[in-house]
Amino acid sequence: MKLVIAIIRSIDGGPAVDALVTQGYRVTRVASTGGFLRRGNITLLVGVEEANVQSVIESLRESCSPPDPGRGVVFVVDAPYYEQI
Repeated sequence: MKLVIAIIRSIDGGPAVDALVTQGYRVTRVASTGGFLRRGNITLLVGVEEANVQSVIESLRESCSPPDPGRGVVFVVDAPYYEQI
């Protein structure tokens, strides 16, 4: 199991969540602030099997605004334990 942590611009949050949910992924959205200008960001947390990581990243690329520097960052970390409660 992997945990995909995506920090994207607030304006891209809605389309990104919609795209991921449409594909059947469960997403947790957390408001966050950061960067030099203290702009609003959204942090998305998505737990997926390793085979689905690239699909999630591609969905994020397609759903975020046109490419420009600083539109987002993605981290993929191991999630050795997962339990849905």
